[in-house]
Amino acid sequence: MKRLENKVAIITGGADGLGKAGAEKFASEGAETIIWDVNSEKGEEVAKAINNQGGKARFMNVNTADLGAVEKATNEIISQSGKIDILVNNAGITRDASLKKMTPEQWQQVIDVNLTGVFNCTKIIGIHMTQNKYGRIINTSSVVALYGNFGQTNYVATKAGVIGMTKTWARELGFKGVTVNAVAPGFIMTDMVRKMPENVLETMQSKVPLGHLGDPEDIANAYLFLASDEARYVNGATLSVDGGMTI
Repeated sequence: MKRLENKVAIITGGADGLGKAGAEKFASEGAETIIWDVNSEKGEEVAKAINNQGGKARFMNVNTADLGAVEKATNEIISQSGKIDILVNNAGITRDASLKKMTPEQWQQVIDVNLTGVFNCTKIIGIHMTQNKYGRIINTSSVVALYGNFGQTNYVATKAGVIGMTKTWARELGFKGVTVNAVAPGFIMTDMVRKMPENVLETMQSKVPLGHLGDPEDIANAYLFLASDEARYVNGATLSVDGGMTI
């Protein structure tokens, strides 16, 4: 039996990068996988590819920063699928600038998606999970939440905040059958990272004790573990998947 057989999973930001890898992994393990993203073209492509490979997936255009949109999409899924077992709060954006140059707009844009979006999804879907007395919530943080990063005041603030929310929700929802954990990815070789200059990639690799960048599948495997029954007693944890950067 596949590890997520008969489970219904939502992955936000699932049209690309780590979210795409997570969606593909979940579907391959038997989950009905629902991709939430604002990029309809890429989202539809991912869902179609999964279905063509024998999995079960669909795409919904959802702006997680919009509480009303989250509630509407959640109700639609429950009406059609009957339940939601797994939520991966993976959606995130960057608007990098030094503190001196960062505009209030850049600050707020990242807060809205990376922090408020996670709050919105967990608030709406978490309530449904507690009513069913079962749920797995996985929040995507980042290695930079643990040690900071130049030019990312907004991004680091949100990713550190995600860890704090994870611990709080683990306490609030745990006794109702819902586990809440976080994954903190390190430098991962996504399509976006591949386009970086070679010297930048070399600098990134030099900071990793394992000597190389991670693959999106490394993060997808962490999502899978925390979503599975194998992690039933893991709650409030932050799993660093960074090749040892935070040692």
